[in-house]
Amino acid sequence: MAPLTVRRYGDPLLRRKAEPITAITPEIQRLIDQMIESMYYDLGIGLAAPQVGVSRRVIVMDDDQGKGPTALINPVITAARGQVAGEEGCLSLPGIFGEVVRAEWVSVSAQSRDGQPVSFEARGLLARVIQHEIDHLDGILFIDRLDKAQRDRIKRKIKREGLPDEAPHHALAL
Repeated sequence: MAPLTVRRYGDPLLRRKAEPITAITPEIQRLIDQMIESMYYDLGIGLAAPQVGVSRRVIVMDDDQGKGPTALINPVITAARGQVAGEEGCLSLPGIFGEVVRAEWVSVSAQSRDGQPVSFEARGLLARVIQHEIDHLDGILFIDRLDKAQRDRIKRKIKREGLPDEAPHHALAL
């Protein structure tokens, strides 16, 4: 299976709210498998379906704890607490990084890849990844969460220089 192409900043699909998944079909299962392959191929730790051109509410992530990849279908953050700043990058904005404030702890409800309801709590890196990827499902990019001055500077740089074909991975690419 070949990895899917990650959509880049400027693609209008990245700004659309993704549609809920109403049935877990073989096509959704195949999409999840392709998203996992694409996430690892591009050295990411999270990926949302809109980033690969599919406007559906599914994310994949690697918890970096050795448990392997996880898929969440129709994920919802049901509670959040605390705030913590951390540097983020994004596979859709290669080479661009910024300090983003996110909830330190989140409670999440979703469906697993086999359609079973799942609920769990996440802290730290996993909480950050989940929030970043759910933002993608709502048409929000991490640069939208930066202060206006930093966001405008990044947009000017992208307009002037474009995005690199490949970028060093010195921070989290989600």
